[in-house]
Amino acid sequence: MALVAMRTLLDHAAEHGYGIPAFNVNNMEQIQSIMQAAHETNSPVILQASRGARKYAGENFLRHLILAAVETYPHIPIAMHQDHGNSPATCYSAIRNGFTSVMMDGSLKADAKTPASYEYNVEVTSEVVKVAHSIGVSVEGELGCLGSLETGQGEAEDGHGAEGVLSHDQLLTDPDQAVDFVEQTQVDALAVAIGTSHGAYKFSRKPTGDILDMERIAEIHRRLPNTHLVMHGSSSVPKELIDIINEFGGSIPETYGVPVEEIQRGIKNGVRKVNIDTDNRLAISAAVRRALAADPSNFDPRHFLKPSITEMQKVCADRYIAFGCAGHGTKIPVVTLDEMAAKYASGALAAQVKKTVSV
Repeated sequence: MALVAMRTLLDHAAEHGYGIPAFNVNNMEQIQSIMQAAHETNSPVILQASRGARKYAGENFLRHLILAAVETYPHIPIAMHQDHGNSPATCYSAIRNGFTSVMMDGSLKADAKTPASYEYNVEVTSEVVKVAHSIGVSVEGELGCLGSLETGQGEAEDGHGAEGVLSHDQLLTDPDQAVDFVEQTQVDALAVAIGTSHGAYKFSRKPTGDILDMERIAEIHRRLPNTHLVMHGSSSVPKELIDIINEFGGSIPETYGVPVEEIQRGIKNGVRKVNIDTDNRLAISAAVRRALAADPSNFDPRHFLKPSITEMQKVCADRYIAFGCAGHGTKIPVVTLDEMAAKYASGALAAQVKKTVSV
């Protein structure tokens, strides 16, 4: 099965009521972990790369690693997604390098740290949508800035994130504005701000409604029932992985992530893509530290990289099952990018916006 547009996967997920974890990748071991888990559970795959990942791995290496995944697992549909594109130029370069989906994050300016105006966001996102859709590539947009409702601080991860203190309004997606944004931009998926953030240090306590606004997702879904919603910064930060890391020399303080049951609640309210990176980093770190400690004289990298694949694979498989996408991989029909382009051009994939009035 060839690479497919992310819209193909999200449409199937919406039709059958499940969510798809989108895993960030930087190297061969991470891609192997994800694909082995997807094969094990028969799940569709979203492999996403940030600008930092593309720079770290190298454009050609990253592209060929993902193409190797396509060749090795021809029965699994895979979308190759650019995560947090900071400008149209970044999105276009991703498309030139074979990405079948891009995120234009216009919530921040091109410096990837200064909050942008709503008008700027609409302008740059619309521009990317027009170009991407003309060749069958899907587009994710973002409305609202990721950051902590506890501290008011924006977050920064891999060179991308708002700097300084943000207002409550900036940290939460406005449902009315979301309707207008989708209608104007025609994005395929909308990332919403609800209090989640990147990294391991999301919450200082188990999140409740005052710091993780899941009700906002339900309200946005009520206004936009046909729009695929995206939860960013949605690692659950398993305590058992942190305990292993700390047992073998790490120093990670008590922290809380997004509970899986809250993500499942989001999936029931229109969330179709769930971004996960930290959980996999923790799994790799835990496995590497444990393997190194078990045999400190061993200098063969395969000694600790093999366990890291196994540990990350467990996390990925758990998420595929928990989000309900296990068993759907081979059921998704193949739609080529040329066919997607024709559908976009005909209006068949135009955003269906249901306007409602607040009560």
